[in-house]
Amino acid sequence: MPWIVGVSGASGTPYAAAVLRALLDAGECVDLVVSRASRLTLLDETGIAFRDAHWRDDLREWLARGADGKPESFPVDIGRVRYWAAGDLAAGPSSGSYPAKGMLIVPASTACVAGVALGLSKDLLQRAAGVTLKERRPLVVAVREAPLGGQTLRHLVALDDAGASVVPASPGFYAGATHIQDLVDFVAGRVLDAAGVNHRLYRRWKGELGQGGATPAT
Repeated sequence: MPWIVGVSGASGTPYAAAVLRALLDAGECVDLVVSRASRLTLLDETGIAFRDAHWRDDLREWLARGADGKPESFPVDIGRVRYWAAGDLAAGPSSGSYPAKGMLIVPASTACVAGVALGLSKDLLQRAAGVTLKERRPLVVAVREAPLGGQTLRHLVALDDAGASVVPASPGFYAGATHIQDLVDFVAGRVLDAAGVNHRLYRRWKGELGQGGATPAT
């Protein structure tokens, strides 16, 4: 069964790329939903235009790019990715009978958070998230916004009450980050931790002080 990965319009497309690469590296299958708003963010942050008709080429170029913008930084095999258009409300993930392990929304915009918390289904991303909650499957929401307003905080509490895991896109520094990719990978790793997916994206805390200056795990 696949993990559904939803990419909303918040800034932070490198987080989504890191999560997708790690899922594929772990041997997982992925159902991908890229919102219309996220395409604008992806174009702004990477220069990549994500197109339905050419999604394989565009996804491969995106996942190969490092957080520093350098192309061809990672080897990519997207053979286990299935793509669903955001406007396709008849897609597999729109139904509770469609088999899936759960869903990760990364990054999650405040508009996306509100839509899921209120039970809206304006696009496939929101619909799939609602299905994930009602089927009691894991839902991880990597919210990326600062500062957080009161309404968004209430929406996040509602998602927590509904069983979702809220993971702020807030990198930690105790893992010995020396590069922007290390900070991105830390957040991606915490998203995968919440989903219970094994990875080697960052060095875990072992209760020993002074390890931040050591070379990160590879």
